[in-house]
Amino acid sequence: MLREVVATRYIKPLHTGGSVPAVVEAGDLGTYVVKFTGSAQGRKALVAEVVVGELARELGLRVPELVLAHFDPAIATDEPHQEVRDLLNASAGLNLGMDYLSGGADFTPDVAKTFPVDAREAGRIVWLDALTANVDRTVHSSNLMVWPTFGTAPPRLWLIDHGAALVFHHRWDISAPQKAYDFRHHALGHYAPDVRAADAELAPKVTEELLRDVVARVPEAWLTCEAGFDTPDEVRAAYAGYLHARVRASRDWLPTDFPSREELAAENAARAARTQRGRPDWLKRVPDLHGKPPAEQDWSVHLG
Repeated sequence: MLREVVATRYIKPLHTGGSVPAVVEAGDLGTYVVKFTGSAQGRKALVAEVVVGELARELGLRVPELVLAHFDPAIATDEPHQEVRDLLNASAGLNLGMDYLSGGADFTPDVAKTFPVDAREAGRIVWLDALTANVDRTVHSSNLMVWPTFGTAPPRLWLIDHGAALVFHHRWDISAPQKAYDFRHHALGHYAPDVRAADAELAPKVTEELLRDVVARVPEAWLTCEAGFDTPDEVRAAYAGYLHARVRASRDWLPTDFPSREELAAENAARAARTQRGRPDWLKRVPDLHGKPPAEQDWSVHLG
């Protein structure tokens, strides 16, 4: 089971994601990023975090330690933003914390140009994402961090943010475990990920017993008993059963088509050109905030 900690000091919210997690200090003197039950994504995002994160750990991938964090909104009374206070007040009790990787850097496209990732590691990460239907690890939002290990060892990739995975559980679509997803724009696609080797290595390890053990780490309070399920145990069994069926169908969903950096750049350029052609003249003069940082925009053209 996951360790439990008590949040003792609220440090700051993180506005980089839609769930608005927060950095807190806990009674064990550890620092954690806490994702809250009161966020717009709800408890299912936390379920996905636990199931995918703990499965990744069992398969030997690097994931920050996950903990169950008891949170009292009273420690955050100095938070100045009303919408964040509302979120915190709606999240009293048990939430999910993950070890804060202090000094880590986001795996951005610029970092990716020079950071070495071998085909085997890339393949293992892509395979995990394909198994768990994690469509939120793209070249635009990698949900990967570069963080040093110990001593003089080189920095390594760490997997974070799996709340968007397990898309089947939002409507409990478990009828097609062989369903394939589009991973052409995966953050590690241009590293020639060896997903076939990953499948041969990892698929035999993802047993029904392992999946039951991983799903057992999800707090019962987060397992909503929806239509078709009478108890939290039935929900747990549904997660384990679906993922086990998906492992057995890996030949149907295994992603193998990954464009090169040059092909991605050409696709993006073509997409931008199509977008521009469909815009009215006045909108074409609006700065492309997605293409360049605001500091690099020529604002004089628009401000006169």
